[in-house]
Amino acid sequence: MSSTDQPSGLAHALAQRSDDELVELLRARPDLASPPPNGIGVLAQRAMSAGSMNVAGEELDLLHTAIIEALLHASTGEHGRRARRGVKDSAIRAALRDRAEPAEIDAHLQTLIDRAVVWREADGLHLAGHTPAALPWRAMHIVTDAGRRTPEQWRQALDAIDEGPRDVLTALATGPSVGVTRDAGPDADPARPVPILLANGLISHVEDQLVEIEPTVAQLIRGEPLLRVDDLRPPPLVDDAAGTPLPGGTKALSATAAGAAVELLRETGDVLASLGASPTPELSAGGIGIRELRRIAKETGLTPSRIGLIVELCARRHLIDVGQPDPEPPRYNGEPAWAPTLAADGWSHQSRARQWATLVTAWLALDRRTWLIGERDADGAVVGALVPGVPDQVARRERRMVLATLADAEPGTAPGVDALVSALLWRRPRMRRRLTRHAVSETLREATEVGLVAHGALTEIGRLVLDDPDDDELVAAMDAALPEPVDHFLAQADLTLMVPGPMTPELAAEVALVADLESAGAASVYRVTEDSVRRALDAGRTGAELNALFANHSSTPVPQSLTYLIDDVARRHGTLRVGVASSFVRCDDPATMAAVLRSKTADALALRPLAPTVLVSPAPVRDVLDALREAGFTPAAEDSSGALVDLRSAGSRVVTRHRQPAPRRPAASATQLASVVTRMRTADAAAGQASRRGETVRASGGGESVSALITLAMRTGRRLRVDYVDSHGKASRHVVKVQLLRAGRLIAAEVPSGDEVQLSMHRITTVELLD
Repeated sequence: MSSTDQPSGLAHALAQRSDDELVELLRARPDLASPPPNGIGVLAQRAMSAGSMNVAGEELDLLHTAIIEALLHASTGEHGRRARRGVKDSAIRAALRDRAEPAEIDAHLQTLIDRAVVWREADGLHLAGHTPAALPWRAMHIVTDAGRRTPEQWRQALDAIDEGPRDVLTALATGPSVGVTRDAGPDADPARPVPILLANGLISHVEDQLVEIEPTVAQLIRGEPLLRVDDLRPPPLVDDAAGTPLPGGTKALSATAAGAAVELLRETGDVLASLGASPTPELSAGGIGIRELRRIAKETGLTPSRIGLIVELCARRHLIDVGQPDPEPPRYNGEPAWAPTLAADGWSHQSRARQWATLVTAWLALDRRTWLIGERDADGAVVGALVPGVPDQVARRERRMVLATLADAEPGTAPGVDALVSALLWRRPRMRRRLTRHAVSETLREATEVGLVAHGALTEIGRLVLDDPDDDELVAAMDAALPEPVDHFLAQADLTLMVPGPMTPELAAEVALVADLESAGAASVYRVTEDSVRRALDAGRTGAELNALFANHSSTPVPQSLTYLIDDVARRHGTLRVGVASSFVRCDDPATMAAVLRSKTADALALRPLAPTVLVSPAPVRDVLDALREAGFTPAAEDSSGALVDLRSAGSRVVTRHRQPAPRRPAASATQLASVVTRMRTADAAAGQASRRGETVRASGGGESVSALITLAMRTGRRLRVDYVDSHGKASRHVVKVQLLRAGRLIAAEVPSGDEVQLSMHRITTVELLD
């Protein structure tokens, strides 16, 4: 039987499946359902195409790969050509003996059959001509003699070769794994590097002049954890060097992760405040450059890589965007800049759990590898943040794979990085160039920073997010994981405040106003200074209110040095009052007013005395305040009633453009897939009935004979096969039971689905009476 007969073999096998089994096939290989195939034969053709086999290979593990290789090897005839013959199950088990358990081989083989990568006929197992497209490599590396070598044997083979052959291996290991060479032929000089490597099994033939490096050899040269093909069993996720249960178990992990989450929220607020105060200009190519990330890092005390992660998360949730800042910051040049949006203000007023959920889900949905920010790309340029480009759709899948593999470890247990990489490679050998030690380590670091991983182990929240819970369920779980906020601190004699945990929002706002953060962490340290006290007084607090704040919330006696500092600054603060006139300056002390008039600031502000205790200026209030402070005075702002006002800027904002990420095609539901199966069955039924002899009328634009045959079918209850061409010229075939013929339209029920169809009589090309 020729290869052209293969689709009929798979089509026959698929036709024997139940509707539920076909639905499971379409669920496992969703590309087969779009667009809906017009019959089982079309489904079989599509399943065996190179493109669909390539997609199916993305979900296959190493044992699946080994079974396909064994099938390919067993079905290869003379001269290396594929033979159309069945392969017995026992031949597969024999080819992989001692490398995998027979029960696992049978289970994996059944998976390949269920996914229509392999099918079974009377003479054994069969596969299609494009099945090699599902393999993670071009040559066969598992069922060969070299595939049984241990890592130590590979190392010995590498050590035995000279510099020339090793240079060829290095080029293949660090670049494309396949290479074209004339030295791969049988008449090549055996002293040349390529023949030497072929003789030692370090590279394999793909075609006459195409060779490929052995995957284990490539990983040894790159110094990566190994994907061993000599043992096809899943590698242990927990090795001897790591994997012992962590002290404190899952509760300690959750507490550590919650602390990381609190830090993430605080740092995100700091980054938003920095961008609000100084919007970052957009690069000419788009995004934020590394220089600006370093500027923000210097202001916030964070690292540029941490800033890069945060701005990526904020941009994903439209907390920042690029546009025209309003109000315009000082020295603004009119170019688009990155700044917070109004959504950032809404986010800042949400609960901590909901804020955390927003950032975590943003991280899982990012379509770029954010840990590359700050590193150099292939052209040597430093990678910036939010740089536009082709979305890396695999990055999202890569994160979930790392978390899902961690979830297979016992709760509270941290696998070693190398063991984790090896387990990932076994599950997805196609991704061996992406799932490097560096990539997995950086993904773990990011997962730790967003609070899904702690000490290398997956937390309970991390396990939950893998199940895609709804928003309320996720927020509730995060709320339970976060530590209870505290409403007290410890005031110390060195003018520092030690806060033993996250503060309540109200207390946090007051402490941030009167003190500067000095050390962040599970227990934060703030320092009270003269400037910080003045900042609180500028915001409208009085000295008595500040003293009351410390007296009410300090778990330790308030040091006298702190009380003296507040009283001293409050006594000097606000002796000058600036109001709106455009601006006025008033003071109860004529000597102070005289000192102001004698200063250089008086000329710059064009101050003019109205009375010994009142001055006016045409300059704005903000400018008058800043100029007087630079001159050494301590003015305070007031409104027309004399009450102190806070003139601190809330920062610039931009209007979000609501740039939506590339829409993700939702997975088809079971109902939708069942509908696809029904349509295939209907198309096959129509095609099958077409081959039977019956009373047939061919028509152009309908006619009496067509109407008569339809009327006969309606009266007798017989089925009717109808060939139809719609208004777009698309032809279709239907097997129906006629229900009504009215106003030039045939109304009927599809067989076997029972769905109602309405067909215009003038578009019917053929009708055939069945049964």
